[in-house]
Amino acid sequence: MARPRVFVSSTFYDLKYLRADLERFIKEFGYDAVLNEKGNIPYGSEEKLEDYCYREVDNTDILIAIIGGRYGSESEKEPYSITQMEIKTAHKLGKQVYIFIDKSVLSEYRMFLLNKDIENIRYSFVDDVKIFSFIEEIEALSHNNPISPFENSQEIIFFLREQWAGLFQRLLQQQSKLGESKTLENINATTQTLNKLVNFLTEERKNSDTAIKEILLSNHPVFQRLRDVTNTSYRIFFTNTEELEQWLKARQFAEKEFVEYDDFANFHEYKTESNDYVYYLNIQRSIFDENDKLKVYTQSDWNDEWVQLIKESKGITISEDDLPF
Repeated sequence: MARPRVFVSSTFYDLKYLRADLERFIKEFGYDAVLNEKGNIPYGSEEKLEDYCYREVDNTDILIAIIGGRYGSESEKEPYSITQMEIKTAHKLGKQVYIFIDKSVLSEYRMFLLNKDIENIRYSFVDDVKIFSFIEEIEALSHNNPISPFENSQEIIFFLREQWAGLFQRLLQQQSKLGESKTLENINATTQTLNKLVNFLTEERKNSDTAIKEILLSNHPVFQRLRDVTNTSYRIFFTNTEELEQWLKARQFAEKEFVEYDDFANFHEYKTESNDYVYYLNIQRSIFDENDKLKVYTQSDWNDEWVQLIKESKGITISEDDLPF
């Protein structure tokens, strides 16, 4: 299982016991500790040694920076110590950084700020005034620069324990909200689709409501009604009486001769026969316009009585049930 890698950055000789305490704490916490003196940084022969330190910072998740009274080894590339360059590298890469400064150094730093324009001042707790200049630079950063004073390793460990527990709690909250986020994403996607549909229909409406009519026509209630009364398993679609009659012809229906005073004079009436029965399919004429085109109806406007199937046997009228097709 992958574990967070924690890089411990500091001068060595003055802080070696503190680094050992931190290594133990990090491992007990279940993370991987990266310390130079433990051989955790692989060195090659192609580049300078400090470059491998910066590369290892890139391979870690968290950097713990400890600033004490010693400046440490100078970088050959920049006017900083190697420890300072490790901090700058982590910040540039967006790594989680925790910065701890010795309380005595931090207290003397306040005095430095009041007297930094005065030359040749000697300070008790640092061996190089560049340490104070670097702290000033850290404080000026816009983010990812938490600074905590310390006197011993236990204060650092307590702070880190609280911080890492908080990070884990935040992770749990994010996981619990993940489902809500996915739901919101689905809602947003649906909203975007509906907005596009509204925009499309609004534009099409400028052209005699063509799109709306096509959508309503394709879902016309007459198609489902005909499927029901004729026991048709496939989809039915027509736009005028000619197309309707072509479909009925394929179903062996022929149009019955129109009689003005017939009870079904307001209907198109179609007829088919079997050995024992005669079937009459009656379709309301008014669902077609004067050009014999199918009018648009919604389900709420539709009346199933406009399409009827009557079954007759030996002069007796029977219901629509038990159809042979």
